[in-house]
Amino acid sequence: MNLIAAQDEAPHRKLCTDCGVSRTDDPGRCGYACQFINPDYPRLEQRAHGRLRGTEGDIEPFFGVIEEMHQAALKPARQGAQWTGITTRLGEALLASGEVTAVLCVGPDPEDKWRPVPRLITAAEDMATCRGMRMGYAPLLELLEPAIAAGHKRLAVIGIPCQIYALRALEPELALEHLVVIGTPCSDNTTTENFHEFLSLLDDNPEQINYLEFMPDFHVELRYETGSKRRIPFLQLPIADLRDDFFPLTCSTCVDYVNTLSDITVGYMGGRGEQWLLVRNQRGKAALEHIQSELSLTPPTSSGKRYSAVKGFIENTRRATGGLPLRKMPQWLRPIVGKIMPLTGPKGLEFARTRLEMKAAESILHLRRAAPKRLRTMIPEHVWKLAEPYGINAQEDER
Repeated sequence: MNLIAAQDEAPHRKLCTDCGVSRTDDPGRCGYACQFINPDYPRLEQRAHGRLRGTEGDIEPFFGVIEEMHQAALKPARQGAQWTGITTRLGEALLASGEVTAVLCVGPDPEDKWRPVPRLITAAEDMATCRGMRMGYAPLLELLEPAIAAGHKRLAVIGIPCQIYALRALEPELALEHLVVIGTPCSDNTTTENFHEFLSLLDDNPEQINYLEFMPDFHVELRYETGSKRRIPFLQLPIADLRDDFFPLTCSTCVDYVNTLSDITVGYMGGRGEQWLLVRNQRGKAALEHIQSELSLTPPTSSGKRYSAVKGFIENTRRATGGLPLRKMPQWLRPIVGKIMPLTGPKGLEFARTRLEMKAAESILHLRRAAPKRLRTMIPEHVWKLAEPYGINAQEDER
């Protein structure tokens, strides 16, 4: 069985990533399941992991509850995977072992390889069809009810943070026997249509691009149908040419970049060129054990300093949210700085902390501009803490 969700028109709301709850039999559950309405991360962390994140040090205040953390690579890397294939291999192993009877995830639209379409996978060999990156919204949780109705009480879900928050909020009422949650960090999502526009700015033949990734060495890597590759320094990306509404407000105000409510998060930010595994509880540890013998695992490392990079990002974000033009680096200087950044910039866990502080500041500043009344309910305490070292403090009625 490989059930694919029908892609009907999504409900229109200003702050909605169409996680799928509004398409279920009881769309009113969005009121307490949506990350963008009145999230309660401490309550869901306690329920998912049995404890709250630590408040001291430079690990859990940034990354959430952590039992194990690894830099990782699947050996050999799987063909068609975005990195080495750990995420889909986990789903495959969970199915093959019988721990779950179905995996809810996304795969490519038959008409557009970049567009994500929710799928319910019941055969381990079909997980390979879901490898690779997608860009856009996918109503993943729309398939929860059909999955349960089909008798799947032991389920794995692979999703991005806004989908996983809603899943955890609904979990007590799903009556599942077993649930394994594999999370991937989100990364400034946008609509599939907007993503095609971005590709067209990168290349005169965007239809030939079959891979894009923002690498931790401050480059974007493109791969083509011909087998060739191209790397573009971050500073030479056409970000300034994008429309003001290119990134939806939801994705500019996401406060859960590293998917803290998953049992295991599979990303790359702290991986220094490899993947990055954050095992959050015993379910995540048990899932990892299925494939641990196939992995190269090493402790994450960290180097460089993030403060100036975050400070510069915040200054530009303040200008953008205030309607001022961005301060652009001269074109002649960009290639020079582009070569220096991989040598001197933050790496490994420091790179991950850099992105999380940037996202914390970005979320607060964008909400102050576009939806100030949402600040008090949408910004968790731990996100305010990440922004405070940069002079971003809660104003009256914001906290």
